[in-house]
Amino acid sequence: MKMPFRNRPWKDRLVAAGFLMVCMLLVFAAIWAYRQFMTSPPYVDPERYPVRGIDVSAHNGVIDMNKVAKEGFEFVFIKATEGGDFKDKKFRVNYDKAKKAGLKTGIYHFFRFDKDGVEQALNLMRTVGKRQPELGLVIDVEKAGNPDSIPTATVVRRLSEMVDYLNLLGHRVMFYTNRDGYYEYLAETFPGYPLWICGFSETPINAEWSFWQFNHRGRVNGISGDVDLNTFCGNNDEWERFLQGDLWPYSPPNKQSSHKQ
Repeated sequence: MKMPFRNRPWKDRLVAAGFLMVCMLLVFAAIWAYRQFMTSPPYVDPERYPVRGIDVSAHNGVIDMNKVAKEGFEFVFIKATEGGDFKDKKFRVNYDKAKKAGLKTGIYHFFRFDKDGVEQALNLMRTVGKRQPELGLVIDVEKAGNPDSIPTATVVRRLSEMVDYLNLLGHRVMFYTNRDGYYEYLAETFPGYPLWICGFSETPINAEWSFWQFNHRGRVNGISGDVDLNTFCGNNDEWERFLQGDLWPYSPPNKQSSHKQ
């Protein structure tokens, strides 16, 4: 006859409890992985959103941008930097290839919550140099890949430092994030800045957005493996106006930041 659980030695009970906890964690991890990678991406109406693009980094390997352009894609966001000193090793070649292929470009920086904002702006500026991407500079704000211990107020302050510095240099700034990141870090402090939103539902967010990353597992001729797919929020005429700066909600100030302090 088995001994009742409550009467077993404490070490046996501890092992059993630990095993149960591990099983629960595995179940939660499996559910998360399924939602992230196995669910089908949302349908994006090509008539409503005809302007499509991709975003890339060194992770995507060697890219044939001419083949990407021939597939009908019109823009590409290219990773340049991360934190205070990391530089994407494929940035320059990806940028040059994209320009030669006639793709409109944006340049993005992965924001580190634990690094000074000005330090990160300087890293981005040293890498970007005199390049003038049509889609501006993007600050990628997301919890994934960042420490959990940094208070929201600290993250927002460091973001403000980076945005202020880039604005003072005359650069247009856009934010990339998901729904949670938008409401925690951006919604109250940075109204009016263009938003590139990551979401996998039919309506990515109940807020104005300019670009929508809707698929992490796209397949594109010229790229080996999966690539992120994006769309512009608007028709072809609105796309041209966006490129001309007409649909940007503000112009970068010369002396001070336009966001709320």
